Amino acid sequence: MGDMPGMGHELAPFTFGRALAFHPSVDWAFLALATLLLVGYVGGCVRLWRRGDKWPVGRLIAWVLGLATMVMVTCTGLAQYGMVLLSAHMMQHMILSMLTPILLLLGAPITLSLRALRPAGKGKRGPRELLVALLHSRYVKVISHPAFTIPLFIASLYGLYFTPLFDFLMKSQWGHFAMMVHFLAVGLAFFWPIMGVDPGPHRPGYVMRILELFMGMPFHAFFGVAVMMASGLLVNTFAHPPASLGVNPLTDQHLAGGLAWAFSEIPTAVVLIALTFQWAKSEERVSRRKDRIADRNGDQELEAYNAYLARLGRQGSAG
Repeated sequence: MGDMPGMGHELAPFTFGRALAFHPSVDWAFLALATLLLVGYVGGCVRLWRRGDKWPVGRLIAWVLGLATMVMVTCTGLAQYGMVLLSAHMMQHMILSMLTPILLLLGAPITLSLRALRPAGKGKRGPRELLVALLHSRYVKVISHPAFTIPLFIASLYGLYFTPLFDFLMKSQWGHFAMMVHFLAVGLAFFWPIMGVDPGPHRPGYVMRILELFMGMPFHAFFGVAVMMASGLLVNTFAHPPASLGVNPLTDQHLAGGLAWAFSEIPTAVVLIALTFQWAKSEERVSRRKDRIADRNGDQELEAYNAYLARLGRQGSAG
């Protein structure tokens, strides 16, 4: 942490104002994906609204923000600098695996799809039926179980940066692109069972969800500290940054570790806040349900008592 304050002047050129020679970009794939997901989500909202159903605007905002963060780190100058600076690459990694998934999951896209898609009819299998079948499949049960998601989340850090795999993938733009897709997929898999907005095969209680969150975060924080405190370069890809940037690679690596460490704290707080609100709403729904049952039972008891009094009245009259 001691090197952190002195990094500002070395990273001053990190303003995307200089042109560098890069491999051909494939960022258009992320842009196309974001556009498709935005159009599909808005289309689902419009379908619900047209038929008079409600859909929270907050979920729409969360979805748009999630797509915006994805585009920000893959379709701007940050994506290009992610090929030559570990700090820029780490920023991409952290946002795609920690921030973007949380925002997208708060948008509840599966719930929206189930409500917006029309049933195919008796004996037929349309998109809605296929989605339901996928949610109940053995494959989804496996990839959404914490015994799979937590080790995968941890291995995506240590298995990538502490092995030759990272340098191998970074030899090509496509390898870098594959890593970006992997980061997003791992983040979605890790946070989906924890956030619990959409239906899924693994939906434990809120206490267990919080425990699952904290099972992965210490390993993430330790990874950031390990990178930040390393005395030598962990990867060779960024050993020789362009001279025009005036960046010391080891100092940049320490900054990358600081970013990784910070992202173990901020998203955790966001998820805890979201879980707290979900927990409160769940308890409120349970309370209302109990009140309705109590009201119905009370009405039935009152009706039974009135009927009893009526019978007594008829018997008195007959006597």
